Amino acid sequence: MCAIGLAEFILPTSKRAYRFADFLLVPSDKRLLRDGQPVALAPKLFDALLLMVEGGGHLVEKQELIDRLWPGTFVQEDSLAQIMSQLRKRLRGKEGKADLIETVPKRGFRFVAPLCQIELPPRSQAELHQQAPYIGPTQVTLGVLPFENTGGDPEQEYLADGLTEEMIVSLGQVDPGHLAVIGRTSIMAYKRTTRSLAEIGREIGAALLLESSIRAENGRLRISSKLIQVSDQAQVWSASYEADPGSVLAFQRELSMAIEKRLRVQLLPERVAALERRQTRHLQAYDFYLRGRYFWNQLSPATNKRALEYYKRATEADPHYALAWSGVADAYSSSPINSDAPPASAWARARDAAACAVAAEPNLAETQTSLGLVKFWFDWDWRGAEAAFRRATEIDPSYALAHRMAGIALSHMGEHGEARSAIQRARELDPLQASHHALSSQVAFNERDYSEALRFARQATVLDPEFWIGYMQLAQAYERLGQTDLALDVFNTASRLCGGNSKTLSHRGYILARTGMTEAAQEVLSTLEAVGRERYVPPYALALVYAGLGRIDEMLVWLQRAYEARDVHLVFLPVDAKWDVVREDPRFQAILANCGFQVRATPKAHGGAPAQPGVPLLAPG
Repeated sequence: MCAIGLAEFILPTSKRAYRFADFLLVPSDKRLLRDGQPVALAPKLFDALLLMVEGGGHLVEKQELIDRLWPGTFVQEDSLAQIMSQLRKRLRGKEGKADLIETVPKRGFRFVAPLCQIELPPRSQAELHQQAPYIGPTQVTLGVLPFENTGGDPEQEYLADGLTEEMIVSLGQVDPGHLAVIGRTSIMAYKRTTRSLAEIGREIGAALLLESSIRAENGRLRISSKLIQVSDQAQVWSASYEADPGSVLAFQRELSMAIEKRLRVQLLPERVAALERRQTRHLQAYDFYLRGRYFWNQLSPATNKRALEYYKRATEADPHYALAWSGVADAYSSSPINSDAPPASAWARARDAAACAVAAEPNLAETQTSLGLVKFWFDWDWRGAEAAFRRATEIDPSYALAHRMAGIALSHMGEHGEARSAIQRARELDPLQASHHALSSQVAFNERDYSEALRFARQATVLDPEFWIGYMQLAQAYERLGQTDLALDVFNTASRLCGGNSKTLSHRGYILARTGMTEAAQEVLSTLEAVGRERYVPPYALALVYAGLGRIDEMLVWLQRAYEARDVHLVFLPVDAKWDVVREDPRFQAILANCGFQVRATPKAHGGAPAQPGVPLLAPG
């Protein structure tokens, strides 16, 4: 078992102490505490324990122990064996296992428990028995800064990024009621930053920052971490970890447990079990998964394809790897909306992968969210999707994607107040994630609050000037507010960045048609039809342009084709004001009824360009 040895930071008025398992060892007071209660140890038992603890996981030879415990005295090894036997009894685990001391036959002993060295401020003996919590009843925010790849090997970047993400998730589950952890995207914005810790803490609203580095050298990994208090830049705690790459699987849990003990927050047994269930024990599968996450987080059709390849290889290496199956499901679920993938084939693959993920581990936020994505985009079972997203947020209240998708699902169902709250929580957890702001714009757009939609879209484009969905949201808000010239200009930017997605072209065609530029709109239709002869183009895209032209019969033909193709874009029909012109048409309502969307009501406009109010849609389901 690997041990975490902590770098020393000696304060003149502090006491050095060691934490391991349920114990606190305080050398200066000759005390061993278990859960705050003293453990009776004879002097030689205490000295033997301290010698091994100070060995930091290294072998302590028998002769060295004898010389230190009985200086200048001849004793036989039996005396040392008795000391170790009694010490093991005092350290016996709650299940009766003495697993903290390892015997190395004919050589000596090794202390094998994960170990943290800390500094205690001066206290009375009574205070030592009942230490005040570092985190009180209010919630404290922690930022896990990107792991720095100090070895300089670009091949290790995926590992550094993967460890960052896994530490965010692990620490986010320690005690969500008291410890909030900033999301991945907001943190990755500070990779290789020159900003000071004070600036970073202020910008993300964190009271504590975890700063870490990883270095690969001679086939070994060295990982160092330190916990910084933002208010005064004080180093609260530090640790170093060295092992072969195969031991990395144990690292996140050991480090999160060490930080939990330092912060004295509550790590419930069920949360310990959840952390243990998160990851595979198969090193190769874990490596493939981290590579998949590395590419998935780059948010482009090309990197999505590479992510999918690595996720699949992870599931081949470990067929029961829930997180890898979740990655496969998410990649397929997002492909029709982000990359114009044919929904029929993506649906089956996403559904099967999500089923494998949930079967492997139903009590992970990621697997429940994957299930919810399939239900929302493909099954059109929005109540089922809502239930899955809510379950995900119960399992891991820090999982921002689940909050965001709950907001999207609620928004499409007409539950706009709840939708705003859910997606606001996603922004709070990961405030620099451009997609949270872009989709907050969509939630406001669905509610017909176009000024708010514009505000969120602008924030998205400021956070990520290359994020095409932010420009999409910005353009459609401009159009509803009557600023069509600006909308067309911004759609040009979105088209340049989107990698050929049909949505930017079809929305542009819709605006051209609405503003009387019929010939230009017809050219858009011709382009979409030509592209459609080469690859899949969502029928919804052509229906939208026909809607702008006012050619209702042709529009309805393409909407029917969209329904038959299971076009994921149909989810916008119940809430998007662009369809208000036909909302009362029985043929349009029949398409909605066939889709079975569970919509409570169509929102009223908050202002902007005139929109027909529409009628409440109470479809089956």
